[in-house]
Amino acid sequence: MNRTRVLAIASKEWREIVRDRLFFALAFVVPAALMLLFGFGLSLDVEHLPLAVVDHDRTPMSREYVHRFIDSRYFDFKGYADDENQLDRHIVDNQLRAVLVIGPHFERNLMAGRPAQVQTLVDGTFPFRAQTVKGYVAAINAAFNVETLTQAISQIRGVPQAQVREQLPLIGIEVRFLYNQSMKSIWSIAPKLLMVIMMISPPFLTALGIVREKESGSIFNIYSSTASRGEFLAGKLLPYVAISTLNILVLWVLAIFMFGTPFKGDPLFFLLSAVLYVTCTTGIGLLVSVAVKTQVAAMIGTTILTVVPAVLYSGVLIPVSSLSSVARVIAHLLPGMYFADIAMGSFLKGLGLATYWPQVLALALYACILFTAGYLLFHKRVDA
Repeated sequence: MNRTRVLAIASKEWREIVRDRLFFALAFVVPAALMLLFGFGLSLDVEHLPLAVVDHDRTPMSREYVHRFIDSRYFDFKGYADDENQLDRHIVDNQLRAVLVIGPHFERNLMAGRPAQVQTLVDGTFPFRAQTVKGYVAAINAAFNVETLTQAISQIRGVPQAQVREQLPLIGIEVRFLYNQSMKSIWSIAPKLLMVIMMISPPFLTALGIVREKESGSIFNIYSSTASRGEFLAGKLLPYVAISTLNILVLWVLAIFMFGTPFKGDPLFFLLSAVLYVTCTTGIGLLVSVAVKTQVAAMIGTTILTVVPAVLYSGVLIPVSSLSSVARVIAHLLPGMYFADIAMGSFLKGLGLATYWPQVLALALYACILFTAGYLLFHKRVDA
């Protein structure tokens, strides 16, 4: 392979990228813009949910129970209502996400040792959020039950509540959150956004860059040149790998300094893994460019092969272990899942090559297969 010819082709490709303002924006502006848009707009934190209360008891104990929800950061108290039927319209209009309904005789039943009825109406249009709200309500209710039980035993025995707490055979649970102690969803989202954006951007650029020359006819100059197809492919793809590597660095800086995501791993290992990953995704663009002849077809083909797999089969929304057996097989056939593991481990767990060498090996194998297939399918010919 002649290095001079490779660099000449790469230089020509770079000039084409810089000359086309729209293509230049796609290469350098869009990845960072996507990171900012998704980073600020996508959150899995379930907090400050609009809550209304219907208190049919209106006793000091029922008000104390309500204040457990009001004082929580998970709910945003909107006020009381006389009847839950009055609130149906507000739930339909998304002004409320939950309604707490306290039944009559709430205090009297608790003080008598009988169960008290409380109903929580939760907007179930988003099942994940609804299940999370159910967990919040259960936790607040459990804490209130313990304190109510303590108060009741204290009154019956005539001893201080502190002494009752010491004697109660309660199960003490200490929950420690590892790797994401602040429980911020953006800390988990940002590393995966790197994977998603770099699964989409390099194939788009590569496929459009090569197919654009097919449409304009300038690729025939390459067909008639002395450059081998290996030299042509290397020179053609080198700028896109370089651009994608630069974008990875920009996204890495945004994740750390814009969104506050901690990075605990080895920067060099992460960067080299990222270069290997964008080499894989650039190879996907190469295969698309070989198979199609128009830029519209290139965009459609690239979208099908990158956007859907990056979102559904790489652990972004659903952990890979929770996917169906068929979906897990698909996930293991795509490079996104392997780099998502590396990105999450590098950012939040401080892990490196000793742990993720299987993922690195899978990416290397994936890159070899893609570029071998692209080399074999690409022919320097003039189609009639």
